[in-house]
Amino acid sequence: MFKPTKILCLTALLCLALSQITTAQQDPQYTQYMYNTQIVNPAYAGSRGSLSIGLLGRTQWMNLEGTPETGTLSVNSPVGRYKDMGLGLSIVYDKIGPATESNLVMDWSYKIYLSNTTRLAFGLKAGLDMLNVDYSKLNIFDPGDPYFQTTIYNKLQPQMGAGLYLYSEKFYAGLSVPNFLNSKHFDEDSLNNMNVENIAVERLHYFFITGYVFDLNRNLKFKPTSLVKYVSGAPLQWDIAANFMFSEKFVLGASYRWSASYSALMGFQISRGFFAGLAYDYQSTNIQQYSNGSYEVFLRFEIFNRSDRIITPRFF
Repeated sequence: MFKPTKILCLTALLCLALSQITTAQQDPQYTQYMYNTQIVNPAYAGSRGSLSIGLLGRTQWMNLEGTPETGTLSVNSPVGRYKDMGLGLSIVYDKIGPATESNLVMDWSYKIYLSNTTRLAFGLKAGLDMLNVDYSKLNIFDPGDPYFQTTIYNKLQPQMGAGLYLYSEKFYAGLSVPNFLNSKHFDEDSLNNMNVENIAVERLHYFFITGYVFDLNRNLKFKPTSLVKYVSGAPLQWDIAANFMFSEKFVLGASYRWSASYSALMGFQISRGFFAGLAYDYQSTNIQQYSNGSYEVFLRFEIFNRSDRIITPRFF
């Protein structure tokens, strides 16, 4: 068992690392982030106490040519004699215009008990990121423009991240950076030593997520959640959501992304091990004049051991 002083030291060291590594290209955004936490925070791996498989598909700004399309797969499970570790696999595929980016990472977590019901998990993420950019898919005004002559093909970059995840039966909060490495996908040398930089850079993304589950009565639960994402060179993104679960089966909620969109959320706990979620975003910016909003689908499959004592589905 860790002593409180050791817990504080480990927490301080990770928070210092998160704050000191400084720098943009944005990672994908998710409306159902409360169910897709492992993608951005490796410390979440194993926290559900079962083999958990999550699938998410998102199409953003429908009817716009080159619209962002994102797909994720996450698999995680507790391991070890006391289930104090978690292992997971995360895959993200993101396409926007002529660019497609994919990453494959392994997630590892270790949890310590702060009390009988509260746990603090530390997580690490490591893997590879692959980028492809095909400028021939663009309608370029000047086909001879040197900025669009260098096609990127299967450009590989390492990815390494870390996170903290504090949780109990009703509360959770997480802080993470999915990738510490600033990756330059191409530079001036690729443009025949021109003096003008043409660089695509992966910036550090900082994520903070939190939520709490209130039991309003025997058949109704209320869960407010929030996600804050910061990346250098881009506006701060803040999501706030409110979800209600009825009779442990049906979820209905709404979400707001600051200065960006309003969202409606719906979910179904079809069985003990199968959950399906839907979300629709209505853009609050001028882009809504040209699109039909954004759509997102989430599926979660869980396999429980006979020894697991989970009677009712956990709401996060």
